[in-house]
This record gives sequence, structure tokens and C-alpha cells, in this order.
Amino acid sequence: MTTAPPPSRASVVGPATIDLAGLWEYAPAPESVKPRLRDRYGLYIDGKFMEPSEGGYFKTISPSTEQTITEVAEGTQADVDRAVAAARDALPKWSSLPAIERGKYIFRIARRIQELGRELAVAESMDGGKPIRESRDVDIPLAAQHFFYHAGWADKLQYAFAGRNPKPVGVCGQIIPWNFPLLMAAWKLAPALACGNTCVLKPAETTPLTALLLAEIFDEIELPAGVVNIITGAGATGEALVNHSGVDKIAFTGSTGVGKRIAESAAGTGKKLTLELGGKSPNIIFDDASIDQAVEGIVQGIYFNQGHVCCAGSRVFVQESVRDEVVDKLKRRMNQLRVGDPLDKNTDVGAINSEGQLATINKYLAEGKGGGCDFWQAEGDVPSSGYWCRPCLFDNVQPSEVIAREEIFGPVLAVMTFRTPAEAIERANNTPYGLAAGIWTDKGSKIFEIASKLKAGVVWLNTYNKFDAASPFGGFKESGFGREGGMHGLRAYTQLD
Repeated sequence: MTTAPPPSRASVVGPATIDLAGLWEYAPAPESVKPRLRDRYGLYIDGKFMEPSEGGYFKTISPSTEQTITEVAEGTQADVDRAVAAARDALPKWSSLPAIERGKYIFRIARRIQELGRELAVAESMDGGKPIRESRDVDIPLAAQHFFYHAGWADKLQYAFAGRNPKPVGVCGQIIPWNFPLLMAAWKLAPALACGNTCVLKPAETTPLTALLLAEIFDEIELPAGVVNIITGAGATGEALVNHSGVDKIAFTGSTGVGKRIAESAAGTGKKLTLELGGKSPNIIFDDASIDQAVEGIVQGIYFNQGHVCCAGSRVFVQESVRDEVVDKLKRRMNQLRVGDPLDKNTDVGAINSEGQLATINKYLAEGKGGGCDFWQAEGDVPSSGYWCRPCLFDNVQPSEVIAREEIFGPVLAVMTFRTPAEAIERANNTPYGLAAGIWTDKGSKIFEIASKLKAGVVWLNTYNKFDAASPFGGFKESGFGREGGMHGLRAYTQLD
């Protein structure tokens, strides 16, 4: 099998390629494509990789093996200063570039992501633990789609905002999570660049690899220096970016707790702010639904990406008359899910992203078991090394239970029942979150009636976890504000005269 050659690594800080053989000790990896990674990455500032100001590096660990993949620079306040300055210097040239030319750069990024798709997918699965099928067939294609989509908007912004004069916001600080690293980078970078802004991107400390590979793509397509800068590091690095006086807009995807602190920090500064935060989304199963289809939707809603999804359908509400059938079929389906090596194309559920996240999941499992709910977990063995949690559910859950109220961010489902549509709506909305919801019924009139009364930014009808670059995504209440994707997502990156 032949693949497109990877981008040049000449500008990466550190010596040549590391040998990834032996990274997966418990089984040979069926995926034959191996990304050519350096053993050390610097910060990407002003169009080149450079050493961090204080010389600090941290290890990025494969959650499926607990082995070090590579080392990544630890950005400090001084590094954030350098990155923001580079973005500020690049802003006049980039924003004044003819819009059609900006679109060409964004289009080239999309094409190169496509060409390097297999390599990027493997890096994503190594770094984050998600199954290769999800990285290869969902995340990477969607990332390319977002760049393609926004490349088309670059010279058409006057049509998105008829009668107004859209201008770029300026320097955008963008902080992305660890569950969909490359896709979240695309969600934020693509619209910002299309609207003429420059960016400083801060990836999550546990999954920095694909952002750094994306930086190499920027080098290869000759994106002007300083237009996108990538600063790796932990929470202190992100905090320095949020608080920087040279940043005009903050876009953050992550936990509600951190989002609240960012909102407090930005208050009164004049910075534009977009927050996409947590969720505890309801998935409602009516007795007239196609039960087999609904069961697949439940599985897709909560066990996709190990439950590391902000809009995961972690609360399932089943109409009482079909409760036993749904739960029985769901358990049988869960036992068919394969848990293991993320690079095996047959794997359905990969590794939990980090040791800390596994500890959080186990804490909630203990609380759920102690609360009187019925606990059930899929059968099967897991590898001896790595961070693993087999798909599980709690049945007969009361709405007051912690596992029904708080975001777990793992493959843990809370099953509850309802009798009437009014009760389903009341229970579904009984949450501080409002990110997403799912409805399963064969009655079209019921679908639209229920959807109109759910307090959720996205409502899926007889499906779940379907995304498109042309469709806006975002939440209400403690799930954040602002939209990403679609024409609505452009608004956050423009000033309108």
C-alpha cells in the first residue's frame, strides 16, 4: 500500500524520526501506516518551530500502552507573548489579502489533510486512544470538510451578512480539548482564517500531536508566517493566552468549570468570547420507535469515542412499555462491542484518554453503585497495560442521582423511564446543561412537537452524533454560548459595520 509522503519535518526541533515499533506490546497493530514523528517538538511561532523560552518539555503518552510517544514543548507566559506578537504582526497582511487568496490557502490545508489522512488518523488514535475507524472515517474527513467549507466562505462573507461590512475581529486565542483534537482545531481555525483573523491555538496537553502535524502542513502549503501559531502546554499556558491583553477573541471548548473561569476573566475586557462546554444530553426512546434502530442510536450516542463527547447521549429516557425490550437488546449489543487496541480496525471502544480521566470515571462508577442503581457492564477482557473502561450502564436511575446529573465523560449510561411525552420533556430538560438531545419515534408530528420543547442547541431525530460543517453547533445554559460551524459560526469571527 502506498500513501502520500508526509510533510517535511525539517523545521521541527529535535533529531530524526523515532522508531514506533514495540509501542503496542499486547498485540501487533493491524494498521500498517505509521506516522513519522520526531522525538521532540518545539513551539510553532511565526512560521517555524522553536525552543520554549524556559526549555521545558513534557511527554505525551499513549493511553493504550502507557508508553511515551514523543516530547512536546511546555509554553510559558513569555512564549505566549511571542505567539501573540507574531499573530499581531501578521494580521494586517493576512486581513488585507484578497479574500479569494485566503480561500486558496485554506483549500490547500484541506487537501493536504486529505492526502495525509491515514497518517493523521494513526497519530490521533495513538495520542488519544480512540479507535482507528473513528479517527480515519469520521474525525479526519470532518476536519478536512471544515477547511473546505470555510475556504468557500472566504470571498463570500458579504452574502452571509447582507447589507453589512464584515471585518476580522483580530487576534484569536483558541483552546481546544483532548477528545477530538484535529477536528476541534479545524472547527476553530477554519472560520477564523476565512474571516481574515490570525490565531494562537493551544491544544490539550494530553493530545498535542495532530495540532503539531497540522503546523507542518502550514509550513508545506506556505501559509504566511504568524497567521497561525501553536503553543503547547498545560492549564497555565491556556490561562496565559486567555488573559493576554493582545488577544481580541477567545474560543474555548472544554469543561463548564473552566469555561466559567474564562468568562469571568474576559468580563469587562472587550474580548469576544465563544464557549462550547459540557453536556448531559437526553436520548428519548418512544414506544413507537424502531427499537433496533434506537438501540444502535443509544450505542452511537454514548459509547462512540469512549463516551468522550460533550454532546454524548448519557441520559436515556425509555417509555415504560418498551423499557425491558430496549434494555435487554442494549445489553446484548454492548456485549458485541470490542474493547482494545485503538489501531485495530475491528475495535469499537478504545482506551480512556488519560489516567486522570479513568480515575474520574471510576469515581462516578463507585458513586452510582453506592446509590442503589442497578449496575451492568459489558463482558470481556481488556489489555493489561493502558487505561480501559468497558461500556456500562446504570438502570433504574433516579433523576436526583449524581450519575444522572453530572457529566462523566466516559462510556457510562444512565437509563431512566417515562410514561407520557410531557414527562419525557420535563425530565429531559431537568439539567443545568443544554447542548444536545435525541428523539426516537416513527411519528413525524411527535418529533417536531417534542423537539420544539427541548432546551438543547442541537436535536437529532432518529439518529445521533451526526455532524456537518454547514450545520451550526452549540448549546444553552451551562453548555455555553455562541455557535461553531455553518454561517452562524462566522459571526463570532467578524465585526460588522
